[in-house]
Order: sequence, then C-alpha cells, then structure tokens
Amino acid sequence: MALTRINALLSRLCMFTAVAALFGIILVVLWQVFGRYVLNDTPTWAESTALVLVIYVTMFGAAAGVRDAGHIGMESILILLPEKLRSKFEILIHCLVGLFGGLMVWYGAVLGYSVKNYKIPTLGLPESVNYTAVVIAGALIISFCIEHIIAIFTGKEVEPSWH
Repeated sequence: MALTRINALLSRLCMFTAVAALFGIILVVLWQVFGRYVLNDTPTWAESTALVLVIYVTMFGAAAGVRDAGHIGMESILILLPEKLRSKFEILIHCLVGLFGGLMVWYGAVLGYSVKNYKIPTLGLPESVNYTAVVIAGALIISFCIEHIIAIFTGKEVEPSWH
C-alpha cells in the first residue's frame, strides 16, 4: 500500500530529524559550557537554539512513536477485552490520537500565525519556527493514525519503520 511506504519513509525522516536535532542540542550545550567556563564568553544564541531543537526532537520523536505504536495505548486494558471489542477499542484509540494530532495542527498554526511577527531575540528567527514542528508533527500523527485504522480494517499489521 502506498500510504504505508510513504508513512514508513516519513517516520524514518522524523527519527533522523529528531536524532540530528538531539546531536545538535549536545553540540550547542557543549559549546555553551566551553564558552562559559573556558573562554569566559557565553554564546548568547546557545540557549535559544537548544530550546528550539528540544521542540523539534520532541515533536518529531512523538510522531515517529505514533507510527511505530510507541505511544501509550492502554495495552493492558485491550488484552482483557474480547477480540471483537479489542479492534473497536484500538480504532477508538487511534481516532483519539488522530484527533489530538488535528488539534496540534490547528492550534499550532493559530499560535504560529499569532507570533509570526515576533523574533527570537538571540537568533533573529520568527517565533513561529517553534510552532512549525508542532503543525508538521500533528499532520504526520493524523496520517499515521489513518494508516493504523486502515491496517485494523484490512487485518494487517503496521510494520515499524525501523525494520
């Protein structure tokens, strides 16, 4: 199915982006510590950059977690249910997670638009850069939930993207 191939690729890109941003955080914080304690000149941009990168790590990591079913899905309750009810509850869970993704898209866009004229002082970037990751991750979560729901209806499993 094309959606599965596209979503697997997008999920891998999310993980690569999250890992790259995590390495970016490590490098920025190391530079900040080196600047503060060795050079006695703290880089002013380092903390703001690390905070922006934390948002990207969190959002893209969470989206990939939804694709690979790494989120909390009330597994213990599902195991106790009969098979016929289990799939209905799984669909409900994916619908609720997808709804949350939709709220991320909507409110992330609203908030991003409301702060687009403000700049992050030490970076010179618009504040909306923080909300871009929220909107993209929300859209990906919706797509990943749709894939899971289709898989339930067709009786297939969604293979984790890291396989």
